[in-house]
Amino acid sequence: MNRLADSQSPYLLQHADNPVHWWHWSQAAFDEARRRDVPVLLSVGYSSCHWCHVMAHESFEDDETAAYLNAHFVSVKVDREERPDVDAVYMEAVQAATGQGGWPMTVFLTPGAEPFYFGTYFPPQPRHGMPSFRQVLDGVATAWADRRGEVADVAKRISGELAGRTLKYDGPQPPGEEEMGAALLGLTREFDEKRGGFGGAPKFPPSMALEFLLRHHARTGSDGALQMVDATCEAMARGGIYDQLGGGFARYSVDAEWVVPHFEKMLYDNALLCRVYAHLWRATGSELARRVALETADFIVRELRTEQGGFASALDADSDDGSGAHKEGAFFVWTPAQLAEVLGEDDGAFAAARYAVTEGGTFEEGASVLQLPAEAEDAGEAERLASVRERLFAAREGRPRPGRDDKVVAAWNGLAVAALAETGAYFDRPDLVEAASAAADLLLAVHTDDRGRLVRTSRDGVAGPSAGVLEDYADVAEGLMALYAVTGETPWLEVSGTLLEAVLRHFTADDGTLFDTADDAERLIRRPQDPTDGATPSGWTAAAAALLSYAAHTGESRYRAAAERALGVVRALGPRAARFIGWGLAAGEALLDGPREVAVVGEADDPARSGLHRVALLGTAPGAVVAVGEPGAAQPLLADRPLVGGRAAAYVCRGFVCAAPTTDPDTLAEALRTG
Repeated sequence: MNRLADSQSPYLLQHADNPVHWWHWSQAAFDEARRRDVPVLLSVGYSSCHWCHVMAHESFEDDETAAYLNAHFVSVKVDREERPDVDAVYMEAVQAATGQGGWPMTVFLTPGAEPFYFGTYFPPQPRHGMPSFRQVLDGVATAWADRRGEVADVAKRISGELAGRTLKYDGPQPPGEEEMGAALLGLTREFDEKRGGFGGAPKFPPSMALEFLLRHHARTGSDGALQMVDATCEAMARGGIYDQLGGGFARYSVDAEWVVPHFEKMLYDNALLCRVYAHLWRATGSELARRVALETADFIVRELRTEQGGFASALDADSDDGSGAHKEGAFFVWTPAQLAEVLGEDDGAFAAARYAVTEGGTFEEGASVLQLPAEAEDAGEAERLASVRERLFAAREGRPRPGRDDKVVAAWNGLAVAALAETGAYFDRPDLVEAASAAADLLLAVHTDDRGRLVRTSRDGVAGPSAGVLEDYADVAEGLMALYAVTGETPWLEVSGTLLEAVLRHFTADDGTLFDTADDAERLIRRPQDPTDGATPSGWTAAAAALLSYAAHTGESRYRAAAERALGVVRALGPRAARFIGWGLAAGEALLDGPREVAVVGEADDPARSGLHRVALLGTAPGAVVAVGEPGAAQPLLADRPLVGGRAAAYVCRGFVCAAPTTDPDTLAEALRTG
């Protein structure tokens, strides 16, 4: 019996009709394996994973393969986005054993949940040196039946090695100038001067490293740091990884030139990149950065907002190509003939030239992704390009759409709240701030219990089965503090404090290290703990950054002390692996700069207060925290901060030293200028 029909996860529901007798990750599944004396097949993936769909179609939908699985295994299916703890523990084993990892992840376990054989995608027939999935199943089943002692020894050894691993931690001292300089040097060495970004193909958007570089430039005036950000952001925005019609970024580029994307669109990528482009505009005034930030924010709201006000996790890479066949990128690519059909011959040729669409294409069957190598040269061409874009977008809306994973993930919604709140404030888009507030309302109403503890996912307004992990607490706290800075509504800050108190109580070890799961979470063979950034900021560094900001808001030293202890890992890893701990380096920049504390006081309807508030939000000082409210407000940064001469005023403090309050926006801007 397939047990996935009662799932909340869209990924698990995609497998609910498989002939495989899938189980949820549960003690009952392992009890069943023990009762039957068979191994467990653990299959981990996610809804927008292209190769997960491929393996499902080739193997899990195949009656013969399913019958073999049902006879010889207990099969467990896990959505990695719903259970990142399970994914992290067994991915560590896969990477240790094979030197690489990815999804779908295929792991064979004993009934005691100990792993003994690993892989990712397996084809239905032997291919490119890979065994077929059926060969793997035969081999594992035979080994289980005939060489049980050997299997048990391997499983025990691997589990022991995983459980015994400890993170090398060089102590609680946070990074200083030397480590920041070394991290900058490391990124400079890996920077692709010709094409932007770091390293070669496949090339992922380096959102967290870019945030560090922006903050480093703001604090030190480093031209090189800003040049790397500017070049990378322009290359991505002009490449095929960016949707030139609808805004928003694909997950990564399969090439080093940002041309051909892997077409899935993730909420977390777009939230992080929206914020990076908004911050680049704040630093430079770049019109391209402004446009991309707004288009990406509009994409998030238009394509990912749910009926309950949260934001869905992702859009699939695949969609119907119009013939009934599902193909990667079908929704997004064009041929010259298709452009001419929509636009007519003249505008079709113009669009092909401007968007680099060629005969033969850059993708399958002669189709091209759209790029924008350069901006329009004059107002007339800009108007024509805008008309072309509008018509192509409207025509594309009639195509079969990619599937949407509509579960709401707390952490990623926290990232979206921060991005939309700031982008809305910078560009006078109150609708974006309202969207951020609605998502925050959902997080409080559905994802937060009466103890201040988080649930990781929800769908259709109903909380999911999984407890929040560290990144959920940290990213939601970060988002709520960004929303507080924009709106001045104190409940957002208060909830942030509740979440961060849970971080200190349930996720933090005595030595200041942080675990990905709470101390009362389900026990796995290892309690996961990883400070390095992946596709999103690690829970560890995100928590450090949020704790630092909350300490600045409240003046409570224990939050700052916890942040400094947690950032000790950045001191160790930053100089050696800056690309993979960018969020921690960004937090380190905030720490070195103070962070600066800005309080703006005045009557709510006073334009002078609004003007000072806007200047405060646009300040580039790394990690600056902003509070706005009426005189006499109880919030710590606003307490005992009166009007000056009856006028709205701003107070700036840094490192226990406060400048004289000012009523002048230019003076405030200067106080928040660094470099």
